[in-house]
Amino acid sequence: MAESTPRSKRRWPLIIVGIVAAVAVLVVGGTAFYINVIKEDAPEEFSLDDQATAGPSGGAASGSAAAGSVDGIWKVTDGSEAGYRVEEILFGQKTTAAGRTSEVSGTMTIAGDEVTEAKFEVQMASVRSDEDRRDNQFRNRIMDVQAHPTSTFTLTDPIDLGTVPAVGEKRTYQAAGTLTLRGATRQVTMDLQTQRSGDGIQVVGQIPVTFADWDIPNPSVPGISTEDHGIMEVSLRLARGEAVQ
Repeated sequence: MAESTPRSKRRWPLIIVGIVAAVAVLVVGGTAFYINVIKEDAPEEFSLDDQATAGPSGGAASGSAAAGSVDGIWKVTDGSEAGYRVEEILFGQKTTAAGRTSEVSGTMTIAGDEVTEAKFEVQMASVRSDEDRRDNQFRNRIMDVQAHPTSTFTLTDPIDLGTVPAVGEKRTYQAAGTLTLRGATRQVTMDLQTQRSGDGIQVVGQIPVTFADWDIPNPSVPGISTEDHGIMEVSLRLARGEAVQ
């Protein structure tokens, strides 16, 4: 007659399964609590401000400046930002990762009814999100900012403005150019929203970025998966060249 298996031995597999299930519940539940209660929401996508009568420093624009020609060189000034947005799955919970920086520079040239030249540069090591660990991954493995400290957008085709926009008028355009990320340069089209704000111009734009196209490693790590693409976004405040010190 065969000996019966001790009850304690039979219960061990059930105990192990129970522990694993409990850990899973704690991980998923804890992650949901973190995302929905503790974690700060990602900043909203950039949008145009309602500044129909204000200049780039917030003061009212004079009638001559507001109604005058926009010909000339326009420079990026204070209040400009650039960054990224990527959708993440954190232990089964969907969230948005976003990083921002104000270290943006560049110029845009307008002649008549065209933007004839534009080039903007972002200091990549300065991009910050709400998570230090994400930022460390971004600066090192993902973007390798020591080897590739800047990202640039350079306009390759003039932008037809149609007619010169009135102060406060919002317009949409597309800008064809090259985007350099992590040392790789590709042709892109940036969707733009623009608005004259007194004696300044605000430009908001987005460029979809598929990581493999720029040889960017997928940001996924154990427990956190991301889509294979994200968005590079900018909000540029531009002032006439002579007005910027």
